[in-house]
Amino acid sequence: MKKQILVSMGFFVLLVAAMSSMVTAQAKERVVFSGGPAGGTFQVVANAIQVYKPIKASKDFRVRAQSSAGSVENLRKVNSGKAQMGVVYSGHVYLGRNGQMKNDTKKYEDVMAVAWLYGAPAQLVVRKDSGIKSTKDLIGKKVGVGNAGSGAFANCELFFTHLDIWDKIERNAMGYNDAAQAFGNNQLDAFWLFTAFPSGAVIMAAQTNDIDLIDLGADATSSGFYDKYPYFSRISVPADTYRGVDYESPSFQDSALWVANSKVSEDTVYNMLSIMYTDEGLAHMLQQKKTFKNMSLDTGTQGVVTPWHPGAVKFWKEKGMM
Repeated sequence: MKKQILVSMGFFVLLVAAMSSMVTAQAKERVVFSGGPAGGTFQVVANAIQVYKPIKASKDFRVRAQSSAGSVENLRKVNSGKAQMGVVYSGHVYLGRNGQMKNDTKKYEDVMAVAWLYGAPAQLVVRKDSGIKSTKDLIGKKVGVGNAGSGAFANCELFFTHLDIWDKIERNAMGYNDAAQAFGNNQLDAFWLFTAFPSGAVIMAAQTNDIDLIDLGADATSSGFYDKYPYFSRISVPADTYRGVDYESPSFQDSALWVANSKVSEDTVYNMLSIMYTDEGLAHMLQQKKTFKNMSLDTGTQGVVTPWHPGAVKFWKEKGMM
């Protein structure tokens, strides 16, 4: 009888421990972090945050990276709550919040800024002997415009529509590496990127062809692009970034932002920022990709023209950045 009681008590203790463990697990806030296509910088952000040991060790939240088509899809997923966090270009957060997305008047008001991650400049690659000297020379040409649902595609459509050439080119929706390969096989006359430099895809293209980069800055300035879309800023791709391109190439850039759904708890956003924006956290990001070399407390609040998540406001104010 005593033995049965001891066994029962032992079982009861194990049951209580198991239930306690389940309650603890359930108490963790679930954070799906929406990145981008495999091999892209958006996905590197999501994966890097998910695997960082202090993030994994948190007793308060659990992060799971999830791939996506890119910025526009992330805007919609975060707004709907299908993803709690993600990477979205500042311009898409701005346009989405104001109901100005292409063929989409919905207002995406539940996407809140958490931090600036890096600047992403536009790059337009052509062959040196192509005769293409400006964006408008692409009329009638075969152009890689980024994969559908990506920020690259959306910004290409925005810029080319502004220049009145979007419907006058032969558009090929594809990712950067596929575009570089098609370009190398003479299946494209040009391809567009919206990503940090140096880009592996452009390096690949420069290995098989003598390339030029189009002066997108000149086209943007002369057409009033900056006046209409104030979230873009001027930047230049430095000379010798790519083989054979021995001149500075003016362009424009948008800011890639870490964003969160408005319903994510203030504590989770604050705690995640507190973990990632340490010397160790920033070193971890830089180890993943050199693109993150400018991530810092000093740059964390730049490039944002839309509302902040309350957890981010608390963090950045504490750091004296707001």
